[in-house]
Amino acid sequence: MLRRHFLHAAALSATALSATALAPRGATAGQFKGRIRKSLKWGMVAGAKGQPLEATFRRLRECGFDGVEPSLSHVTDEAAWLAASRASGLVIDGTVGARTEALGDGIELTRRLGGDSMLVVARYDQKTSLLRNWERCRDQLREAAPLAERARIRLLVENVWATFLVSPFDLARFIDEVGSPWVQVHFDVGNLMRWGVAEHWAEVLGRRILKLDVKEYDLGRAMREGMQKGFDVPLGEGSINWPAVRAELVRIGFTGWAAAEVKGGDWPYLADVATRMDRVLDL
Repeated sequence: MLRRHFLHAAALSATALSATALAPRGATAGQFKGRIRKSLKWGMVAGAKGQPLEATFRRLRECGFDGVEPSLSHVTDEAAWLAASRASGLVIDGTVGARTEALGDGIELTRRLGGDSMLVVARYDQKTSLLRNWERCRDQLREAAPLAERARIRLLVENVWATFLVSPFDLARFIDEVGSPWVQVHFDVGNLMRWGVAEHWAEVLGRRILKLDVKEYDLGRAMREGMQKGFDVPLGEGSINWPAVRAELVRIGFTGWAAAEVKGGDWPYLADVATRMDRVLDL
């Protein structure tokens, strides 16, 4: 009975929130226009296969994106990426995917591409203790921080599904223990829904948040079909309370990049993702 009640409540909540998130803009619409710029993960771009990089970058601009974030492994020809960015005006705002134990090469590649941040994953080796993992990741970031400062690259720790740093208080304390302004947070609005509430995380993390990953999560679907299935809903149609998230972003004075991180698709699909980002972020 309790599970059935939860599913019913989650469904009602998702319906109400999606209606609010995707409602036509009112008098206060566009509060983040000019304050948040839209990016996306390169792995989403299904139309890139076999196409010239510059043409693909131009199509992304036409879809409504200002930037792109490749994984380090995507960049096999730095010169081609730089040339495509300069010709199209699509910014390579950052890179994705380094672990705390291997940061140096990624920092330098990000600098050469003109990015200003590298997303970092704090790896959780469950064969060793939680405390040892904490100390190892913290110390590796402390060691890398001077290199990041010299390169002017922010190392942004993302909240991921690694069963490590699974509360906002943990992540905030971890960043504070590293003790460098060059190590901050890449805040994934959807990932945390497995453990918490997006706007509550934003409240605790505050100005440690320097970039956003934008995805949706549906708690009811996750309960019915499995945790990973919670991501299989369009932006604005799940359980995230986007107006409340925006209110916290206003409170902490957030400005900067927000990257879509959803399933990939063709050009009309990516244009729809960009439009949905406009709605949920009030751009």
